[in-house]
Amino acid sequence: MGDMNRRKHPVPPEGGREVYATKAVPVGSLVIGGGAPLVVQTMWKGPLTPEAVSTIVEELDRLSKMGCGLMRFAVPDMAAAEVVGRIAERSPMPVVADIHFDWRLALRVMDFPVAKVRINPGNIGARWKVEEVVRKAEEKGVAIRVGVNSGSLPKHLRHDPDVAAALVKAAEEELEILGSLGFERVIVSLKASDIETTVRANRLFAQRYEIPLHLGVTEAGPLIPGIVKSTAALVPLLSEGIGDTIRVSLSDSCEKEVLVGMEIARASGRRNTGVNLISCPRCSRYSFDVMGFIDRVYPYLLSIERPLTVAVMGCVVNGPGEARHADLAITGTGRGIFLYRKGEKIREVTPDEAVDAFLEEIQHLL
Repeated sequence: MGDMNRRKHPVPPEGGREVYATKAVPVGSLVIGGGAPLVVQTMWKGPLTPEAVSTIVEELDRLSKMGCGLMRFAVPDMAAAEVVGRIAERSPMPVVADIHFDWRLALRVMDFPVAKVRINPGNIGARWKVEEVVRKAEEKGVAIRVGVNSGSLPKHLRHDPDVAAALVKAAEEELEILGSLGFERVIVSLKASDIETTVRANRLFAQRYEIPLHLGVTEAGPLIPGIVKSTAALVPLLSEGIGDTIRVSLSDSCEKEVLVGMEIARASGRRNTGVNLISCPRCSRYSFDVMGFIDRVYPYLLSIERPLTVAVMGCVVNGPGEARHADLAITGTGRGIFLYRKGEKIREVTPDEAVDAFLEEIQHLL
């Protein structure tokens, strides 16, 4: 991208959050980088058919209320490009078109109000194809993510023993094309399926460039292994101030990806708003169905922006103690189910009344 996006003074490996400042990139109604809040995103996993557009838009609305800021769609053919375009016209959040192999798909989907296109340097093709995409993106005000994956590096870099360095090199080569055309609305991702390579590649890039980074571990796996891998890779980077948007890749639902992403953002200190949920792991002393209760209230709690601490406890051992430190707590004690507001017992309810009573008290705190 030329020298304009290089850091004047490369950041040392132990650099802090302040010195990893990135440029602000508009992506639809959002800003990524430039000190803007971390954006959690996911990728659509269902079929793309004209008949499904309304159902998809409804699901996007639900995910948006949970905290999802961007939705990415694979665009494998022209029919999909048309459907994604129609979704973008109605979506409550910015839409990203994921393009591989055929640059013409990017050109077509940018006829619709998509906010960003992702291109892969390993398969998008010749320089002139990339230049066509860049010119159309400039014309339409669309951002571009240069998305580099360890499994699809350009041919001349596939056998480099230093995979992290190869990921950075692939991004730099693509950025040179964008920079030669004066294109600035760019974000980069450097992903591998192993933790060490992902962390090292992103640190290397962040030390050199002021370009916003999209973080993720590609092909992280099913729910439990995927959460562990993603947390192990993303929390260190985010805690250092590296990363402006994240996607947790799971062989599971979009909802789970968003939930995990939001919690990773919180654990790394990059999300200080919303509900901090404390709950007991449950044992044979429990007198309140903590897991069932959380399943019913958790999606609603995610929609709350105000900082609140909420405790859901199953018995008398830690329940009253946690209640003293929470804005709102609910606990079972054997004699009943009690609600506490800022440590003071305010209500006793039956199991059937618990969810409604809890949500009523949450509303009183907002």
